[in-house]
Amino acid sequence: MSLLILKTQEKINPIMEHIQITENLKAHFLRLYQMAICDDDFSALELKMLYKCAEERGISPKNLDEILLNPINFKSLLPQTIEEKIDYLYDLTVMIWADGVVSPNEYAAMEKYVLMFGFLEENVKDIVDYLITSVKTGKNKTDILYELKN
Repeated sequence: MSLLILKTQEKINPIMEHIQITENLKAHFLRLYQMAICDDDFSALELKMLYKCAEERGISPKNLDEILLNPINFKSLLPQTIEEKIDYLYDLTVMIWADGVVSPNEYAAMEKYVLMFGFLEENVKDIVDYLITSVKTGKNKTDILYELKN
């Protein structure tokens, strides 16, 4: 009975409780968390952004907590398609901009992820700058993907 009350108070969507979370998606949230703490100033805004991003992907707060408390080895789990790469890089950019400041550590981490995701080294800085500018000006993922493909 108390578990039922707890779930009602948390307003957890029952569908979220049963969603299958892929290893790649777990890796993505671990990267987002890593990005949030890389500037030594883990703000409430970054934490809210992390949970908002999870909610947008159908992941409950409970499931996100589980991912963060039981991390997997995610270094080899990389996005494969250009859409997935941009999707994940966009989320990472939103995370670093959550507090309205991009620290040098956050910028360097973005460069590392762009390179890790298979983009050419000579394009890394331009991609990071483009993503940061896009997030600052309110562009969404769909607009960015459209611009990059055309």
